[in-house]
Amino acid sequence: MTQQSEWEPKLLSFLCRWCSYAGADLAGISRKKYPANIRIIKVPCSSRVDSLFIIKALRLGFDGVLISGCHPGECHYLTGNYRARRRIAITKKFLEYLGVEPQRVQASWVSASEGGKFAEVVAEVTEGLKEVGPNRLFSERKLNGKEAKTGSQSTTRAEQG
Repeated sequence: MTQQSEWEPKLLSFLCRWCSYAGADLAGISRKKYPANIRIIKVPCSSRVDSLFIIKALRLGFDGVLISGCHPGECHYLTGNYRARRRIAITKKFLEYLGVEPQRVQASWVSASEGGKFAEVVAEVTEGLKEVGPNRLFSERKLNGKEAKTGSQSTTRAEQG
């Protein structure tokens, strides 16, 4: 087997505690099948996800980020998901400017009763990440002519010269 066929994308997901997290819980309780390569962080609202969280997730080696919240107009904090939608669009444009594929950041709206939809969204995002390939932008960088892994090795200012 080749290394490329063994690779599975790592997906970090920020889920609204009121809707999407409950939808993920329902998917698990209902034994819906979805990829196991997702890591979930529960947030009070999808608008609480800062652009720096997304960039840091990609920098730490995640291949993609999924932000999921209440359906537009149904946010427990009234307009939180509208703010999140605008912030995600701006962040995708910024990442594209940096050379990161915009497909690495996805947004979805899943209610608490949509466990099946949550499983479908995770499967779709994972398939999309497989097409894009591994996140290599932040995985290696050159320091004084040497390659260093950002996630596994840190350098101090004294080491850099």
